[in-house]
Amino acid sequence: MINKIGYLKWVGFFLILLVLFSGFVFNTAGFTALKSYGEAPTYKVYALDLPDTLNFADEKISLSSPDLKERLDRELLVNTYWQSNMMLLLKRANKYFPTIEKILKEEGVPSDLKYLSVIESGLENAISPAGAKGFWQIMRTTGKEYGLEVNSNVDERYHIELSTRIAAKYLKKAKNKFGSWTLAIASYNRGIRGIQRNLNKQKVENYFDLRLGKETSRYVFRVLAVKEIIENPMKYGYVYDHTDLYYPVPVRYHGLDTAISNLATFAKKMGVNYKILKIHNPWLLQNHLNNKSRKYYEIAIPEKGYY
Repeated sequence: MINKIGYLKWVGFFLILLVLFSGFVFNTAGFTALKSYGEAPTYKVYALDLPDTLNFADEKISLSSPDLKERLDRELLVNTYWQSNMMLLLKRANKYFPTIEKILKEEGVPSDLKYLSVIESGLENAISPAGAKGFWQIMRTTGKEYGLEVNSNVDERYHIELSTRIAAKYLKKAKNKFGSWTLAIASYNRGIRGIQRNLNKQKVENYFDLRLGKETSRYVFRVLAVKEIIENPMKYGYVYDHTDLYYPVPVRYHGLDTAISNLATFAKKMGVNYKILKIHNPWLLQNHLNNKSRKYYEIAIPEKGYY
């Protein structure tokens, strides 16, 4: 009797397992069928409506060629659907574009060139694997060639105002060489000699007729795509209030032509702390300023009440 009861218990246990397993299989099959043939998921990815023409620095760019249309489509899709990155770029642009635009205007170059800094660095003081630094990703030799101070104590490639001037001067030189801003932009990536060599070899006169390596081939279209999205954010699905954006912090400038033995102590005298001083003066690399040459520097100090 005991053995018979034990046997019946095991039979019941296996029957319960069979029922549960059957239900799992049914539900899984149903879910798979729903995924394959049923309702679409709530989240949708849309193809983008491409413009027929674009304007960059007063140059009209036709997108009638399938090649050009596909290249722009790629960069628009990549940037539109990398939502977190693009939202950050929109927020940072509101903070940094006023400074960049002011200097580009003073240097006599189109405001549209500011979009190069977006694709070069994401509007951060970035460092590339090749050693390019700052918003404009300037190489050490180029920085020195154009008069920036670059050493272990001071690196003015991190100085947004000074580095923007250097980028503008380079792009003006390239524009004078090639006669177009799109070729000047391409040379910012490939170099003036590299672009000229390709123009001569391929016997063409503009960027859009050139066959280039992958990076330079994408470069101008990345600039065009970022400009299109930042200037038309709602069209590409970006929704925000102006209060969501980042804003520049007003600063005053403290001029000096002497050394600073301790930046933390100097910061306290200026009414801020070391962290805030470094945020607004990232070109100061160490906790002191050597200045043996008695060079004149202007150090940005945030106005009171912002920290």
